[in-house]
Amino acid sequence: MEKKLVLIDGNSIAYRAFFALPLLNNEKGVHTNSVYGFAMMLNRILEDEKPSHLLVAFDAGKTTFRHATFKEYKGGRQKTPPELSEQFPFIRELLNAHRIPQYELENYEADDIIGTLSLHAEKEGFEVKVISGDKDLTQLSSPATTVAITKKGITDIEEYTPQHIQEKYGIKPEQIIDMKGLMGDASDNIPGIPGVGEKTALKLIQQFGTVENLIESTGDISGNKLREKVEEHKDLAALSKKLATITREAPVEITVEDTKYLGMDPGKVVSIYKELGFKTLLEKLDEEIPGEEAAVQEDIDFRIVTEVTSDIFAGENGLYIEILEDNYFHGEILGVSVSNEKGNFFIPAQLALSSASFKEWAEDEMKKKTVYDAKRAIVALKRRDIQLAGIEFDVFLASYILNPSEQAVDVAAVAKAQLEISLQPDEVFYGKGAKRKVPSEDLLSEHLVRKADAVFKLKEPMITALEENEQYHLLTELEMPLAIILAGMEIQGIKVDVDRLKEMGVELTSRIRSIEEKIHTLAGEEFNINSPKQLGVILFEKLKLPAAKKTKTGYSTSADVLEKLEHQHEIVREILHYRQLGKLQSTYIEGLLKVVHSDTCKVHTRFNQALTQTGRLSSTDPNLQNIPIRLEEGRKIRQAFIPSEKDWIIFAADYSQIELRVLAHIANDAGLIEAFRDDMDIHTKTAMDVFHVSQEEVTSNMRRHAKAVNFGIVYGISDYGLSQSLGITRKEAGNFIDQYLKSFPGVKEYMSESIQEAKQKGYSTTLLQRRRYIPEITSRNFNVRSFAERTAMNTPIQGSAADIIKLAMINMSERLKEEKMQARLLLQVHDELILEAPKDELEILMKIVPEEMERAIELTVPLKVDYAYGPTWFDAK
Repeated sequence: MEKKLVLIDGNSIAYRAFFALPLLNNEKGVHTNSVYGFAMMLNRILEDEKPSHLLVAFDAGKTTFRHATFKEYKGGRQKTPPELSEQFPFIRELLNAHRIPQYELENYEADDIIGTLSLHAEKEGFEVKVISGDKDLTQLSSPATTVAITKKGITDIEEYTPQHIQEKYGIKPEQIIDMKGLMGDASDNIPGIPGVGEKTALKLIQQFGTVENLIESTGDISGNKLREKVEEHKDLAALSKKLATITREAPVEITVEDTKYLGMDPGKVVSIYKELGFKTLLEKLDEEIPGEEAAVQEDIDFRIVTEVTSDIFAGENGLYIEILEDNYFHGEILGVSVSNEKGNFFIPAQLALSSASFKEWAEDEMKKKTVYDAKRAIVALKRRDIQLAGIEFDVFLASYILNPSEQAVDVAAVAKAQLEISLQPDEVFYGKGAKRKVPSEDLLSEHLVRKADAVFKLKEPMITALEENEQYHLLTELEMPLAIILAGMEIQGIKVDVDRLKEMGVELTSRIRSIEEKIHTLAGEEFNINSPKQLGVILFEKLKLPAAKKTKTGYSTSADVLEKLEHQHEIVREILHYRQLGKLQSTYIEGLLKVVHSDTCKVHTRFNQALTQTGRLSSTDPNLQNIPIRLEEGRKIRQAFIPSEKDWIIFAADYSQIELRVLAHIANDAGLIEAFRDDMDIHTKTAMDVFHVSQEEVTSNMRRHAKAVNFGIVYGISDYGLSQSLGITRKEAGNFIDQYLKSFPGVKEYMSESIQEAKQKGYSTTLLQRRRYIPEITSRNFNVRSFAERTAMNTPIQGSAADIIKLAMINMSERLKEEKMQARLLLQVHDELILEAPKDELEILMKIVPEEMERAIELTVPLKVDYAYGPTWFDAK
């Protein structure tokens, strides 16, 4: 086998990935863009290079042996954004999952590790590939070593061989350090000779060969000014060359043989991809993963029911209803299983759904049932005209409350975590992707009764665990009542004016064509706007807009690139608008039309009740929480959502700044409390305190900055994050945050106390005792610990806000019943509740909706609700 060593500059690639990709978050709120970029780079390296040996080198710390020579080395560099720092542990986990060796060495840089190992490998007859974003490493290029430097982004690279360096600079690889010695390197704070740039440095090197030769022959330099510069700063040139030189004799304790690549651990790679939410990478990996072993299961006795009679039910029952499809509103019921003190029973789906005895038992409120995912079961049975009642315990929701970070995938996962019972996971039993299928009834029946048996056995130990955590009320008084309400909302659905939606599609198509024509006019020719290659030529060659250097694949025309050029040419604004409208057309017009139920002209979104760690609800099929309303055309999509009855209206009510009100309460900050009690605009109040101005002196820009920091504090924003959102320097952003905390000392004290409490307990809690476990809060790794501390600060705020609107939904549902109203809840979107009601109920609705929402919980500041109504969701704004 050919010996090939790939050496990766870990810090450099991580930085490149972070700044090349937009800030991404997984479902747990962890930033993932750098890890994602790193993973893509790894996949490409493994596929293209097929290395026999592989190593990722990291910098060990901020201080190296170079600082002893020049203490200002790398001085002036901005500190690493915490959004990037928190990702390094995940990058290391990714490498461990791939079984890729990693190494760092105290007092040395990753460059020195790479320089030393590449030399050793060359001597042992290896082909070597170095991958970095730092051109300093090009000095290592040789006939055996190619240095690949990432350009814009992470997958676009330029390969430096001795021949390429000669063609590009007219020098040899070993002379790169002489070039750096003369021109310096601002990124590393290497001074060089003041006033000497790359062009002059190359000219001198081509004439004199080395810095040392130049210093000895200054009299031969043409040009008095240049000669004087070199003579005056020759010591700086010598020092700079020394600083730029990568040592190839670092005392590394590993050998080239230690870098042998053994291949990845598929299970661990899948695990980290799942944790970080890398769905695309998971799909790509899926075919390469070997099948999982079936769980070793104990024997179980059960009976396949041929006639449903009352004797198969007992006082308490574990009930499990299997719907294989994620979209259970339309999904087929495969079977029903029941477990109790009499035994385990499998009821074929057709028999259960046609049996009067089963219907009578299922609908009897007095017949208590423990289920897995009450909402799913209620919706599935209601679609078959069975109103499931008597649900006493939900294993799925209990598992979510006990540990929201361990999302319950199926009964097997909960049974394993809670009771150490081994069940075959659904992915193994049914298969995945194209291999997914329903086995024979004898196998299916056993699989389902094992689930019902586990559900039945899980109830008591889970109640004990919930009571120990003081969380049993959270299940019984909040999540389970909410599940029943959400099930009703899913079944009810929201009506869509299909004709209006199609009209909007026609209007949008016309608008897109109009913008397309305008773009072609501005460009002076027709071209494919959706082709990055053609678009790049128009923008950067024909119109001469500034761009990064052209790569093999053309110019980058990504959104972040275009947004920076938006004010330089009208065509850029039109292209961005064209893309936005194109996404609206495909995702929200065509996408919605695909999921409108043909019988009812409604969409039946599914609410995810046990997904986020903060307790927030989300929705899918379709996702009605992400309709882009900042764009006028996006807001208009809400015109297509209408009441399901004639002479009814849509009524929408939302909490005003609920998270900031929760912050005021939890932090007990006098300034925030006073502002909310006086019904002041909180962003104006913040601007007054931070900028030390009167209310009349607050400008719109001051208020915008104050708003950003207000909401930023809620989400644990850093100086880097604030600087990005406001377009200011990190220093300005840091000063702004400092001034904010001085103005609101209660908030600062809360932030400190919330971190200390999480360290003591290992978790943060909401006002209703919802927990979020944060084991990383005591990590010895600074970056991991910093992210955990921000999580500890924002979890009580976000989680309490989520709990409050859930309480409001329960109270609202009860109030509508008490008032004997026809009005009903349709949707929950973030901090907003959407209802539909007859017009003659409007007056009472305007009274009771704010009442119930505002008294959902008692805080030290008043909750405030705004509402509106109209013939469409768009009008209810």
